[in-house]
Amino acid sequence: MTRILGIETSCDETSAAVLAGSGDAVALESLVILSQDVHRVFGGVVPEIASRQHLIALVPVVTRSLADAGIGLHGIDAVAVTNAPGLVGALLVGVSFAKALAFGLGVPCVGVHHMEGHLFATALEHADAVPPFTALLVSGGHTLLLDVEAWGRYRLLGRTRDDAAGEAFDKVAKLLGLPYPGGPHVERLARQGDPSRFRFSRPMLRRNQQPGDDDYYDVSFSGLKTAVLHAVRGSTPDDAAHIARAFHDALVDTLVEKTARAAAQFGRTRVVLGGGVAGNRTLAESLRERVRRLGAEVYAPSPRLATDNAAMIARAGLFHFERGERAPLDLNAFASQPLPGLVDA
Repeated sequence: MTRILGIETSCDETSAAVLAGSGDAVALESLVILSQDVHRVFGGVVPEIASRQHLIALVPVVTRSLADAGIGLHGIDAVAVTNAPGLVGALLVGVSFAKALAFGLGVPCVGVHHMEGHLFATALEHADAVPPFTALLVSGGHTLLLDVEAWGRYRLLGRTRDDAAGEAFDKVAKLLGLPYPGGPHVERLARQGDPSRFRFSRPMLRRNQQPGDDDYYDVSFSGLKTAVLHAVRGSTPDDAAHIARAFHDALVDTLVEKTARAAAQFGRTRVVLGGGVAGNRTLAESLRERVRRLGAEVYAPSPRLATDNAAMIARAGLFHFERGERAPLDLNAFASQPLPGLVDA
């Protein structure tokens, strides 16, 4: 059995977790997530503030995580840390701390790709959310559609060509006068809307698309965001819920159809959601209804594991640790980096 300390500081959550086990037989012994609410004042994450808040919070968060697991520093066998992608300053806080801690303890350090962490997150709660499966990763910074043949073997099928799904939610929320982060507020308001009042086209979704077309799996939300802008300018405050409903329906319908296409093409009977937008209940419910006819099951993480968290980093780190991977002392942080383990689609 291996015990991993996970560290996550890629954006505005400072998180640490302790995970123990081997392979897919793991136990989450602790998870601490400290969200930086200060960014709500600015309507978005301020990178410099995020970095400084991580500096203040990281030691107490790690200390609490170890205490919750009932172990001391010498009870861990390795340290896993997010080193890409994300805000470079924020990442550097976690990477620097993890390398120093691992070096001081004489244990290995493992760098983890943040989005690969999201692939592993759902399996911490659902034992069947393991490969092979179709994965939809939807967050504030990324929207990726993947075929997961095995852990460490990923086919990138589609991605956003502009705004990520979470980014679109935040921008539309701002247009509608809703707080940051926008996703939960837009979904809540959309439930009050009349779907017949406004309708937006489903971006990059046509009936005559075929596998092999360059837009068969890709998504684009910038045009949808612009359509919302024009609708808001020509509306009254009473229309806000109806506009939110039209936007929400268009975005969800697009993601559901693209994901169902992938599951059907590769014959997958499991569909796994990951990332902050995976906490959207309408998305999960709509996807379940859509892929049921394919005989597929949908697995979505709880809000705690959908958000950025160190449990998923520890789990991905365990996978790489067991493959013999070790980070060098010059492990660095990167704002963007390809997902490891990509194979030809």
